Amino acid sequence: MIIENNGIKGLKSDLAHLDEVTTNLGFVRWQWEYTRATYDLKIEEKGSEYFLRVNTRAESGRLEQPHAILYIEEVYIGKATFPHGLDYASPIPDSIMKIASQKLAQLKTQLSE
Repeated sequence: MIIENNGIKGLKSDLAHLDEVTTNLGFVRWQWEYTRATYDLKIEEKGSEYFLRVNTRAESGRLEQPHAILYIEEVYIGKATFPHGLDYASPIPDSIMKIASQKLAQLKTQLSE
């Protein structure tokens, strides 16, 4: 599920700062290539795992350069499926959405400083 009106879509940051902020908030940069990266936050509840995924794309530079400028694209949330995948169509519990919204608000605040 795409999280609309998340407050962070379109924000820009250099790679070093974005990596630092997301790491401090519990995100991990999983998928990455030269011009795009995703940051995932694992949220667990009652034996189920959900992932909040922030997609980014390089506006200038490449991801191996700490001064590369990235902008945030879509933000997704999905339920983890076995053995490895995300189901974006599953209903997301309100408690998980609350945690996701709080993390996105923290991310917005820290990127805007």
